[in-house]
Amino acid sequence: MCYFVSLRLLILNPIAMKMLVTVIFPIEPFNSMVRNGKAGEILGRIIEDIKPESIYFSELEGCRSAIMVVEVNEASAVPAIAEPWFLNFEATCEFRIAMTPDDLMKADLAKLAAKWYDVHLM
Repeated sequence: MCYFVSLRLLILNPIAMKMLVTVIFPIEPFNSMVRNGKAGEILGRIIEDIKPESIYFSELEGCRSAIMVVEVNEASAVPAIAEPWFLNFEATCEFRIAMTPDDLMKADLAKLAAKWYDVHLM
């Protein structure tokens, strides 16, 4: 099992954050689940439980995948989002913080640029 998420960000910021979650399904066991009619039922149960703001299915790295937007209130919510995918499909999950334009404006990029202006890369 792999959680690709910065738990430090979640711990230091108790405010709910939107996260992009990418789920990659390996060819097996997904093909077998499609053939025996279980894939759709399990997908439905997981989506109903997680209640993502939105979810889209696509291809990634040659495999079936899902990309969803979820709201995460605290780090302990991550396993409840990832484990159903791990346990049912042997999938991998990657979590990324998602910012709105307003969130990005609050970061005050001009101030950060001024602070780090004199730092040079080697």
